[in-house]
Amino acid sequence: MDYNTEELLAVTLARLIRDPSAPPARHIAVGAASPVPAAACWLVAKSGAPVRLSLLHKRSGNPFTEGTRELFDLTGQGRIDLFFLGGGQIDGQANLNLVGTGEWPGKGVRFPGSFGSAFMYMMTHRTILFREEHSPRVLVDRVDNISALGISAPGVFRRGHAQALVTGRCVFQFHPDRGRFSLQSLHPGETVEDIRAATGFDFDVEGDIPFTPAPTAEELALLRGPICDEMLETYPEFCARVFNRKAAA
Repeated sequence: MDYNTEELLAVTLARLIRDPSAPPARHIAVGAASPVPAAACWLVAKSGAPVRLSLLHKRSGNPFTEGTRELFDLTGQGRIDLFFLGGGQIDGQANLNLVGTGEWPGKGVRFPGSFGSAFMYMMTHRTILFREEHSPRVLVDRVDNISALGISAPGVFRRGHAQALVTGRCVFQFHPDRGRFSLQSLHPGETVEDIRAATGFDFDVEGDIPFTPAPTAEELALLRGPICDEMLETYPEFCARVFNRKAAA
């Protein structure tokens, strides 16, 4: 069955959420960085998993009445199991830069700002990193400014680390014990050599790397039907482009 890149990415993220080897994802919070993680979370929920979704930028039905203060309170209490983060730069130790390039405070290209990313990264039980662009300017050897720390010094309390990094070209698994990524799967049409050339940091390759599994017919039916229905209000442009669906006038 034909599918587009966004559908592949949403399904890939959903499978990472349901990974039985990872800590359970009972309560997931989703920001507005991209509608793709939101689609992935809805896919998990619509597939029958007992998961609570807190969609921070849903125009109606947002569970937080006082903005992100409640999100931070829940996270500090250990009640947010999974969050998504990205970065203007991401390096091989899973450090994120949301400040800007060049000397502090990002005197080159300015990024949107780190806001609560450092806190969420440390206090959430696991984080999935997501950035559709896969290029040496984004995936760098070392970020110019660390706004969210990938690994911490011994004795520093943190609940979790990055589980994986999903890009428009592949999936990396993160290993906090050695502070490195390994290549987990290649999206169709990619090769290990392609990924090496497009990645500014070094990573491990263990054995033959499989292609990222394609969406099933059932997953695509959910994405294009009930999940699009849930997303139309908040992400109308995304639904029109990806699912060819427009909100009623």
